[in-house]
Amino acid sequence: MSVAAENIRTVTWMGTTYTINVGRFESGGIVGVFESTVPAGGGPPVHIHHNEDEVIHVIEGDYEFWMNGEVILVRPGNSIFLPRGVAHTFRVASTSPGRNLTILTPGGMEEFFVEAAAQAPRLPEHMDRLLQLSDRYGIEFRGPANWVVDQAH
Repeated sequence: MSVAAENIRTVTWMGTTYTINVGRFESGGIVGVFESTVPAGGGPPVHIHHNEDEVIHVIEGDYEFWMNGEVILVRPGNSIFLPRGVAHTFRVASTSPGRNLTILTPGGMEEFFVEAAAQAPRLPEHMDRLLQLSDRYGIEFRGPANWVVDQAH
């Protein structure tokens, strides 16, 4: 099985650009691979993936990951494994945008970003639409991380 360059899709949602290199359609659902360009200070709310494990490899920028109340610094060239079922988030701690490569197994959750970009739900005003979409992909949003309190522990 091979993936042709024309299958690569790029979408932008909530200030982050996602380039989906290999999705569930190209891999038969085995894996999803996408690159993200995230604004400085940007990142998702705390969330749980109920269906897939996730590896995030940092390409540019310093990232802080919050996982179960612990803060972990991940610098360019390093990766972090985020198992399914574990609450987590990240933020770009650099003053310039960050870039990362995400690998999901099994694939499929990368399509969440395609749909979110098409529907363009904004937070918090469209939280109901976002929750409906995230439910379909097995993503549970938990709200913002408490970075200051968590770093003290």
